[in-house]
Amino acid sequence: MTIGMLLKSKIRLVIVTDAWKPQVNGVVTTLGKTQDTSIQLGHQVHVINPSECKTIACPTYPEIRLALGARNHVEKQITDFQPTHIHIHISTEGPLGQAARKYCLRDKLAFTTSYHTQFPEYIRERLPIPLSISYKYFRHFHSKAACTMVGTPHQRKILQQRGFKNISLWTRGVNTNIFKPRDKHYLDYPRPIWIYAGRVAVEKNIEAFLSLDLPDTKVVIGDGPATVGLQQKYPGVKFEGYKFGEDLATYIASGDVFVFPSLTDTFGVVMLEAMACGLPVAAFPVTGPRDVVRDGVTGILNENLQAAALEALTLNPQDCINQALQYTWEQATQQFLNNLTLAIAA
Repeated sequence: MTIGMLLKSKIRLVIVTDAWKPQVNGVVTTLGKTQDTSIQLGHQVHVINPSECKTIACPTYPEIRLALGARNHVEKQITDFQPTHIHIHISTEGPLGQAARKYCLRDKLAFTTSYHTQFPEYIRERLPIPLSISYKYFRHFHSKAACTMVGTPHQRKILQQRGFKNISLWTRGVNTNIFKPRDKHYLDYPRPIWIYAGRVAVEKNIEAFLSLDLPDTKVVIGDGPATVGLQQKYPGVKFEGYKFGEDLATYIASGDVFVFPSLTDTFGVVMLEAMACGLPVAAFPVTGPRDVVRDGVTGILNENLQAAALEALTLNPQDCINQALQYTWEQATQQFLNNLTLAIAA
């Protein structure tokens, strides 16, 4: 079979992930959209995830559930599904991902991985573990994959410098039927309104936003382990909790600037969602924003986040919308499927 025939053939795909609904983050959004779009393209997809297992709360982060009995569950699910193309996509390095990796290595099955989150940096925020040790572990985890997919060229460069091999790009998309300009008066707060959307957790560097001396109203959309403490520390901030779908889009579109303080995200799908709503982005010049934001056009990247936010207020919302329209889940999913097929064929 030629490479061209492989790319056109229908596949039975298993996605193994330790991050899944009801978690709310970019990993879950990406995998969910990839599953839905792959099925629309005529492929069969089964997601092995923690909701199928007994779970325990992750230490220091109870929102994340860790699967028990992962090995037996993964092997049974893969055996029952019987993929015609054994494309085991391991998206996280938790119990299910570890079990799938061991299964593939034992039975000599090719598999791919993806690097969605800068876990070494996340770990360092919570535990005094040197980055060199964490990266050594994750480099070993991904080393046997046919390819490891990352969201941006900058992230690929970082992993290559850390000794990772066989890295392919897998971009992201945005649903512009939901995320689009809407009535600005939905939020009746003094303007300008500065929006943050995402987990409320230390690794998101959210205090870099909350502590800024910005005029009028800061709005936080989301929840997480740091919420209660931050509500007490910043009583003037509007903490709105989690929002989903149309509700989320309506809240974001009501703002004036989207502030993205994270230093560790590998892409940042929520930035695309904000731009699709007409909001310019203020962010640090780090992985994710450097590849997603057009500095000076659809956002401002600056080590001084306050200066970035104030300058972003002057940008043209239509430029943000135009850039977001270039990112579709259909294109992102086709890139993902091509990576799978070419990596396994090679």
